[in-house]
Amino acid sequence: MAAAAAELRLLGEKMSPYCIRVEHAMAVKGVTGYEYVEEDLENKSELLLASNPVHAKVPVLIHNSKPLCESLIIVQYVDEVWAGAGPSLLPSDPYERSRARFWAAYIDDKFFRSYEPFFMSRTKEEMVEKFKNVIPQVETLEEGLKECSKGKPFFGGDRIGFVDVALGGYLRFFKALDEVAGTDLFDAARFPRLAAWAERYEAVDAIRRASPAVADVVEFYKKMQAAGPPH
Repeated sequence: MAAAAAELRLLGEKMSPYCIRVEHAMAVKGVTGYEYVEEDLENKSELLLASNPVHAKVPVLIHNSKPLCESLIIVQYVDEVWAGAGPSLLPSDPYERSRARFWAAYIDDKFFRSYEPFFMSRTKEEMVEKFKNVIPQVETLEEGLKECSKGKPFFGGDRIGFVDVALGGYLRFFKALDEVAGTDLFDAARFPRLAAWAERYEAVDAIRRASPAVADVVEFYKKMQAAGPPH
C-alpha cells in the first residue's frame, strides 16, 4: 500500500544520479503523491537557494516545510520516516547497518570519484584512456557485493537495500557512457556479480518507472560534452 506523502516536495534534476537515487528509494518504499519540482541548475530557483544555502544543489527533500539535503541523508530519512510503508532499506542490526553505510560512502567517495575523469572527458579517445583507472574500484565493488549479499540477489540480500539504491542511481549514466565510449563498466565476463545485479535491479518495476531512458541520458551527455567544461 502506497504511503501518504502530504506536504512533501522533491527539488531535483531529472538527469542527476543523486536525484534518481532518491526517487528510487521513494519508489521502493512506496512513497507516492509527492510534488516533484524540476530545477534549472543554470538558473536556480529562490526555493532551492533558500532550502540548500550551503551547497545550492539538488536533491532537496522538503517535508512539512523542513528541507533535507544530500542524497544519502535523504534516503536514510525516507527509510526512517516511512518505516512501515515498505521494506526497510537499512538493516536492523547495528553492525550490518554500519557496513551498508560504509559501502554507500565507498560508492560516492572512491568509486564515483575514480569515474569522474572518464565522465568529464571530452573525446572518445580520452574516455577510453581514463576508463582503465576505474577498473580497480569496480573490482573492489565486485567483492563488496559478494560480501554484502552473501550469495543473494542484492547488496541488501533478498531485496533492494541502502547500498543497492546508492549504486543504482548511477546505472543509467553508466549505460549511457558505455554506449558513447564503447566501454563496458560492468563487463559480465570480468564482473559477473555486478552485471547480474544491474540486470536484476533495473528489472524491478518500481526502479524502472523511476529511471530516465538511457537514450535521454545519452542525448544529455552528448550536449554536455559539446558544451565543454563549466565556466
